[in-house]
Amino acid sequence: MTDTKITVPVDESAEPAVVPLRAALKAPIMLGIVTMLVALLVGFKARPGKTTFRLGTDSDFFDLPEITVPSTATVATVVVLLAAITAASAFVVSRGRRTPLWLVAVFAVVAMTGFLAWAAAGKTVPVIGLLAGSIALAVPLVFGALGGVLGERAGVVNIAIDGQLLFGAFAAAMFGTIAGSPWGGLAAAMLAGALVALVLGFFAITYFVDQVIVGVVLNVLVIGLTSFLFGQVLAEHPQELNAPDHFERIAIPVLGQIPVVGPVLFRQTILVYLMYAAVAVVAWALYRTRWGLRVRAVGEHPKAADTVGIKVNRTRYTTLLIAGLIAGAGGATYTLVSVPQFGEEMTDGAGYIALAAVIFGRWDPVRATLAALLFGFATNLSGVLSVIGSPVPSQFMLMLPYVVTIIAVAGLVGHSRAPAADGVPYRKG
Repeated sequence: MTDTKITVPVDESAEPAVVPLRAALKAPIMLGIVTMLVALLVGFKARPGKTTFRLGTDSDFFDLPEITVPSTATVATVVVLLAAITAASAFVVSRGRRTPLWLVAVFAVVAMTGFLAWAAAGKTVPVIGLLAGSIALAVPLVFGALGGVLGERAGVVNIAIDGQLLFGAFAAAMFGTIAGSPWGGLAAAMLAGALVALVLGFFAITYFVDQVIVGVVLNVLVIGLTSFLFGQVLAEHPQELNAPDHFERIAIPVLGQIPVVGPVLFRQTILVYLMYAAVAVVAWALYRTRWGLRVRAVGEHPKAADTVGIKVNRTRYTTLLIAGLIAGAGGATYTLVSVPQFGEEMTDGAGYIALAAVIFGRWDPVRATLAALLFGFATNLSGVLSVIGSPVPSQFMLMLPYVVTIIAVAGLVGHSRAPAADGVPYRKG
């Protein structure tokens, strides 16, 4: 295929830019592949029966009726709709524009509806539990992605997100138990994430060591350190050092009783509400404050920033430490919400998925949050399908979050550009 140039906006808020046609075609090609995969469900393994979608809970203001649909007919209808959306995407690209995000979102919702109608034939899908659980599982991914966005906007590639999450989980369990309060554990987790960020900055900013290498080494170091301390300290004194109190769910009055929205968004733990605030604050600070302007300046053109008096390396250090505090808070989710104690390598590579969310979100805090929520949904979906007895093999269930990550980053990101000085150490003079 020739690398023909067409005009495609690389950002909704930016002017159209010339990008390769091959990059613009990635979205309709991936949509077409997913459409064919859904079609195979009907062609090779049709499942007779009806699927029920449960949309309400007992404490809602009013009851929403359950929706029951025939499995095979629903999947066939979905295939037609997906084909139409794919054609629309191809048409948009042929007119010199990028496939809009809302069209991709509609495609994803329709495709997931068809997949659930097939996978849960003869069963009931708890939609509220699926969505609420997805948000809860996405909390560490969102915090990690926000930390990654801040670091890379300042010009520092933060591969060490997984280490920050894991060290934060360890600190939250240990110090939360010692303090007898989950708030003490949260504070310790944030400081642990900042400590990892400080080590990353020391080598990457001060001594100009390759940032990717330092990040990978830090991840391995944190795994080894926490595993050693777990075996030698926590496992020997589980009640004194590894039994933290947990954050309880808090239902917000009135908002928590709104059907669908209430149970999903407003019957969560305090960490979820802190996540909402963190996304808003980071987005506002990055785009609406003088500090955010300086951060973006040192990430795009550090020499020019230095020329106008901005302390480049100091700004990078400060931003990286803030990013570490945020990522560490995400690690606290594992031991203060999800499970009753710390376990070895319990993050299971979530930091790398958070890093993928940064790329998928094009280094924007809101988009990265949406990407992290998508990956959280994929993780929770595998658990829900296992519970309802889906015919999908268990091995595929374990693969699902990573498959979604690959599809999203490789097929739907399209043309994107990291900050110009991302990963480039700054040497004054």
